[in-house]
Amino acid sequence: MVDKEALLEFKSRIISDPSKLLHSWTPSSDCCHNWEGIACGSTGRVISLTRTGVVYDVDDIPLETYMSGTLSPYLGNLSGLQVLDLSNLKQLHGPMPPELAKLSHLRKLFLYSNKFTGGIPATFQNLSRLENLYLDNNQLSGNVPSSVFASLKYLSELSLSGNKLSGRIPSSIGSMVFLTRLDIHQNNFHGNIPFSIGNLVNLKGLDFSYNQISGRIPESIGRLSNLVFLDLMHNRVIGSLPFPIGDLISLKFCRLSENMLNGILPYSIGKLKNVQRLILENNKLTGMLPATIGHLTSLTDLFLTNNEFSGEIPPSFGNLINLQTLDLSRNQLSGELPHQLAKLDSLQTLDLSFNPLGLAKVPKWFSKLRVFQLKLANTGIKGQLPQWLSYSSVATLDLSSNALTGKLPWWIGNMTHLSFLNLSNNEFHSSIPVTFKNLSSLMDLDLHSNKLTGSLRVVFEKEVQFSLGHFNTIDLSNNKFCGPIGENIGEKASMSSIKFLALSHNPLGGSIPQSIGKLRELEVLDLEDSELLGNIPEELGSVETLTKINLSKNKLSGNIPDKVINLKRLEEFDVSRNRLRGRIPPHTAMFPISAFVGNLGLCGPPLPPCKLC
Repeated sequence: MVDKEALLEFKSRIISDPSKLLHSWTPSSDCCHNWEGIACGSTGRVISLTRTGVVYDVDDIPLETYMSGTLSPYLGNLSGLQVLDLSNLKQLHGPMPPELAKLSHLRKLFLYSNKFTGGIPATFQNLSRLENLYLDNNQLSGNVPSSVFASLKYLSELSLSGNKLSGRIPSSIGSMVFLTRLDIHQNNFHGNIPFSIGNLVNLKGLDFSYNQISGRIPESIGRLSNLVFLDLMHNRVIGSLPFPIGDLISLKFCRLSENMLNGILPYSIGKLKNVQRLILENNKLTGMLPATIGHLTSLTDLFLTNNEFSGEIPPSFGNLINLQTLDLSRNQLSGELPHQLAKLDSLQTLDLSFNPLGLAKVPKWFSKLRVFQLKLANTGIKGQLPQWLSYSSVATLDLSSNALTGKLPWWIGNMTHLSFLNLSNNEFHSSIPVTFKNLSSLMDLDLHSNKLTGSLRVVFEKEVQFSLGHFNTIDLSNNKFCGPIGENIGEKASMSSIKFLALSHNPLGGSIPQSIGKLRELEVLDLEDSELLGNIPEELGSVETLTKINLSKNKLSGNIPDKVINLKRLEEFDVSRNRLRGRIPPHTAMFPISAFVGNLGLCGPPLPPCKLC
């Protein structure tokens, strides 16, 4: 009877149960035989309570549901309980009752994906038989009591992620020697990683990412020879990688990005024979890339971007036969590129951008690569585009901020796999070839800051393929394109989902076409300094997604349409240095005076008031 009363007390605190998860829990029925989600042992005591936020329909298709209410302290009277699973009910809230610690036989406690608040009760130290503890994705706060970690000696899996827990990670964490999974990511933990972490020799998964952890990675981490997954991303970890990191012989995933790691990569990193993804980007690592990285033949992804590595890329990188992504961008790498990289048959993405490589020309052996993404921005390339690109399978091509010259070649229209093209900040000086229309997969185009001429029509009239090839972004600013923009720009298939359109600093002339109001997903429109005439079309006020409009330094006349300046999402608006007249329409957004100056006929806030006739 005590178990039944405890369960009915729990039900009484549930205020909403739309899927009737507790409908069968009636006082007149037997809780062991008739209540859904309840299992009893041979003694007639309840050993399992399982009501989760997933139900199944008549076709056995899973559906999400919820239950709202608080946890009753009477659940602590279920003294035979071994499994308590109230996970993913979304709306359970309030504190976790300390009385749950009376469940001395409890082995599995799943309360994740709810809205529990408060701290982890110190009484949980009495749950000494617990094997699985999942409290993730709640709103728990405060420090984790050291005594809890010290007492849960049989715990195998611990997940506290997605809460607001804070304080230091207790050194008593090293007492849970049977742990195989430890996940505390996305909290506010700070301080060092305890040296005692090295005691967790059975650990397979360790995730401390998205906290405020500082200090060095302890050398004791090398004892975790069973570790498969290691994630310390987005913390404040300092110092160099400890040499014993090479002893993590089972490691397959290693992400230490977005910290403050410095010093050289130890050559012992070449002992990680099973590692598949190595992500060390956005740190301050220095020195030469160790040649021993070439021993990591299981590696599929290597991200070392935005560090301070110098010297040459080791020829041994050519041994990484399974490598699919190689990102060495934003470092200080120099010297000749090793031709051994041509052996990387599995390579799909190669990014060497923003390194002082002084390439002069793209090496001919690049034509042997079958990459989908090729990024060589700011690597010193000169001359014309290499023609082998015309028969490549490249979908993303970034050769920006180099010294490429000459005409855009006619064969660029053969690159029909292209979805992203960035040739900005070069010295191209032709019109865009008619064959450009063939790029039916192209969605992002950046040609800004060249000396390109001619009409924009060939861009806007580009072919599309069903859902592919509709522009997301176009940046043609800082060139010598001539207009007009084209009255029917808003009716072109390629422009139907454009979000960013920058045509500024071109001698376009003509007026802003009314059909631009049909670009219903446009967020940024930049037409600054384009020699535009005529009125600001009122139709622009129909584009409710706009957040930025820059029409400054033109020869626009007439009034500012009320509908345009009052677009709900508009954050930046600049019509300065035109020939606009009349009262600035009343508006709720706070635009500075500088957004309107240089229009002699404009008046009203934020400019001086209009004169009464």
